[in-house]
Amino acid sequence: MIQLTILAVVLLAAVAVGVALKLREGRVRTAKTIDIAGSRTELLSAVGVDEAVPTVLHFSADWCGPCAAVRRVVAGVVADLADTDQPPRDIEVDIDAEAELARELNVLSLPTTFVFDARGRERFRISGVPKATDLRSALAPLTVPEAA
Repeated sequence: MIQLTILAVVLLAAVAVGVALKLREGRVRTAKTIDIAGSRTELLSAVGVDEAVPTVLHFSADWCGPCAAVRRVVAGVVADLADTDQPPRDIEVDIDAEAELARELNVLSLPTTFVFDARGRERFRISGVPKATDLRSALAPLTVPEAA
């Protein structure tokens, strides 16, 4: 009987962890607002992230199946915001080709998407396939120029 109780507890814990991970996947999480500096700035500039417009940077790889869905979602949201004052830029980076940048940004899984504001600060990080409405909500305020 004790073995069945232990098995039930382990199964319930596994289900709880699985549900928690599933709920977190694809969610937009606010990043700490820090200015990019040093080698991070150089690495981001090398792939096209600069301080001109908001940027969506997503890491992918040829072998990553869900990365195709990220491409579609990001392209759709960027196209929807193309008529704004500061239309966002869409940059896709191959994690195998830019391993140093991935390490610098602490990318642990694919797909991973970042949103940078027009000042080059990391504003959001999304693990998994982002939901279009969440990504649009995160990007929309960044496409309006800040008041001086």
